[in-house]
Amino acid sequence: MQVDNSPPRMIGESASFLEMQEHVSRVAPLNKPVLIVGERGTGKELIAARLHFLSRRWQQNFLKINCAAVSDTLLESQLFGHESGAFTGATSQKKGYFERADGGTLFLDELANTAMPVQEKILRIIEYGELERLGGNQPLKVNVRIIAATNEDLPTLARDKKFREDLLDRLAFDVITLPPLRARAEDVMVLAEHFAVGMVKELGGDYFHGFSQNVARMLVSHTWPGNVRELKNVIERAVYQSPDRQITRLVFNPFESPYRLGQAPQKSGGSASPAGQSAVSVQSPAVDLDAAETLDFKTHVQDFEIDLLKQAMQRCQFNQRKAADFLQMSYHQLRGYLRKYDLLG
Repeated sequence: MQVDNSPPRMIGESASFLEMQEHVSRVAPLNKPVLIVGERGTGKELIAARLHFLSRRWQQNFLKINCAAVSDTLLESQLFGHESGAFTGATSQKKGYFERADGGTLFLDELANTAMPVQEKILRIIEYGELERLGGNQPLKVNVRIIAATNEDLPTLARDKKFREDLLDRLAFDVITLPPLRARAEDVMVLAEHFAVGMVKELGGDYFHGFSQNVARMLVSHTWPGNVRELKNVIERAVYQSPDRQITRLVFNPFESPYRLGQAPQKSGGSASPAGQSAVSVQSPAVDLDAAETLDFKTHVQDFEIDLLKQAMQRCQFNQRKAADFLQMSYHQLRGYLRKYDLLG
């Protein structure tokens, strides 16, 4: 499979991101295996593609396969190919990924999920540059650079005999560990704007009007367990839900709903408070609109929010996570409100 011969664009300006990019540039020209380690959503596939397109193999095939997405038997056939009659349904000879990537690069994503026999065959390719198709008995020479990725701790798996130590030694010629987004705080708003502009264009718009100050604070304070992939989803969701393309609210968890499946139904008329906790009963401050010449709407709403936050915190014995659950918001959304109203002290 031939692809566009240009390195994928990666965005960031934090020190950890730039250090990782420099690491990629140093190891890319070498014809050595590389192991990419990182949490889900950190961009392991993008790094693999960048390693290929910055190498001398950049004009050759760059193939990729998710080892966790197929069964062990099917994975072995897809990686190494098979001869006609090798198994039921194998009516013709088929080249595997390693043969098709000959001269280029093969990206093995989620390598920790491969079975031991598959690992042994991968090791043989790294050491001797040869393989045998399933059902075959003729060694075939291949010249493939292997880039593998995982979100597992392979040294621990190797010690527990769940991953071949000799394969780990060969793959770990160099290891690139990707920083999570929470360690790249300076990049959050840069990435957020990039994703927002892209979504506006996808929706046929011409201009992105930006983020409100409160949204910007929420973006920076969130810990992003899903990393860049989560950020992209949150931003694109917010753009399409904002008709004027100015983001004033975020939905971190699209499953949040008072009718969410699996949650205990709320009875009408309220529910009893847990033992030892006082009930929260907050009413909007009374305002006589007929008697008022003007009304400061923002101040009125802020007073209501502050009162609600204070009572919720007191009810939950000042446990912020419990208060966030009680108010049906994320922990980081609550932190954002407490910071906004200087209630963290």
